[in-house]
Amino acid sequence: MNVVASLGYVQQAYRAWMAEHGGAIVNVASVAGIRSSGVISAYGASKAALIRLTEELAWQLGPNIRVNAVAPGVVKTKFADALYSADEDRAASAYPLKRLGVPEDVARLIAFLVSDEAAWITGDCVRVDGGLLSTGGI
Repeated sequence: MNVVASLGYVQQAYRAWMAEHGGAIVNVASVAGIRSSGVISAYGASKAALIRLTEELAWQLGPNIRVNAVAPGVVKTKFADALYSADEDRAASAYPLKRLGVPEDVARLIAFLVSDEAAWITGDCVRVDGGLLSTGGI
């Protein structure tokens, strides 16, 4: 679903607007798509495929459409609640910044990637993970 749905919305946006006007697309991947968690393998594999799709689309849709992805760590949302709600301090202790992400952390990165400030960035997957992968963990 992560890959098929993302490809579908890109195709729709391309037909409706982007083919003529260009623009920027940001897919939401996950650190689980970059490094194995050992627990959520199907989810991680689908996010890894989304990262590859992002790279392919950047190549196919350039030069007028930029395509990037973001790879969040655990962000405090209802979706991720089971990953931290029992002991948030313990979950956050794995992160160098000693806190979990909040939706605004991811939103600020996405806003940058769709802005003109990121005009020469395409085909990339940018981590927004509080430094988690720099520790070797996930």
